[in-house]
Amino acid sequence: MPSIQTQSIIERLRCLPMGQTVKQFLDYLVVEAGLSTNTVLGYGRDLKAFLEFCQGRGVGELTQITPLLIQQYMQVLSEQPKADSSIKRFLVAVRMLLRFGKLHRLVEDDLTSLLESPKIWQRLPTVCNRQQVFELLNSPDPKDPYYLRDRAILELLYATGVRASELAGLRVTDLNLSIGYLRCLGKGNRERVIPVGRMAIGATMDYLRDLRPKLAEPDSGDGLLLSRTGRPLSRIEIWRLVRKYSVRAGMPRGLTTHTLRHCFATHLLSGGADLRFVQEMLGHVDIATTQIYTHVDHDRLRTIHKKYHPRP
Repeated sequence: MPSIQTQSIIERLRCLPMGQTVKQFLDYLVVEAGLSTNTVLGYGRDLKAFLEFCQGRGVGELTQITPLLIQQYMQVLSEQPKADSSIKRFLVAVRMLLRFGKLHRLVEDDLTSLLESPKIWQRLPTVCNRQQVFELLNSPDPKDPYYLRDRAILELLYATGVRASELAGLRVTDLNLSIGYLRCLGKGNRERVIPVGRMAIGATMDYLRDLRPKLAEPDSGDGLLLSRTGRPLSRIEIWRLVRKYSVRAGMPRGLTTHTLRHCFATHLLSGGADLRFVQEMLGHVDIATTQIYTHVDHDRLRTIHKKYHPRP
């Protein structure tokens, strides 16, 4: 049994406005669960929508949430022009908040069983062939003042498969180009080491030698990729740069920084790389997430079918 003092604290927390409870929950995700900043921000945005829904129905505390309220919220989400994946993300945020409330005894009942996520199709990622990727990598114009930086960005994305947020967070000290690897911090603050290929090493060394010193300001710190004002590039700015060069190279519509991550994984697997090594380089916790790339390489699938099917 909890002590009288502990029970008193719990009772006081139960009376807090739900916005304060959500703030405690987000702090918990950072301090206890170790989730990344982007993930926590995503939970915050989704829960803000849930709080606005609750406020419109006169619900201001976690203890006032009922099964009927949850069903109404699910109905509202289903009527909005949102993809099933977006609805599922909203419901995950609410489920995590309710689980947090139960774990810390802010609520008596576990309502998470009522939040059944919609079943969604698992879509294959968009992947470009090698020639298309090479055209993208060659699309920066040497006459552009930021050519060296942008070329390094594209080469690093394809050479390592890092996410845009991971690339944006790289520091100069995270690279060891003489040996050929970089160290990045991924989801859940999990650190991993990834080899860097010869072309990416050359492009990055050119940028570090000839352009970064010109962009650096006294308050630039040791961020690797700098803007024209000397501050580190954000993941959104990197995303926009990749979109700009994909249009210039005549790439398929919808190509993003994550497309280069998909290409990195698929091209490694088609070249014979071991699935476990690709999983480690991508930073996937579950190998099932990496296995999706084995279904993307059509040439590889055709070869396997022709080799093993009794009627090729």
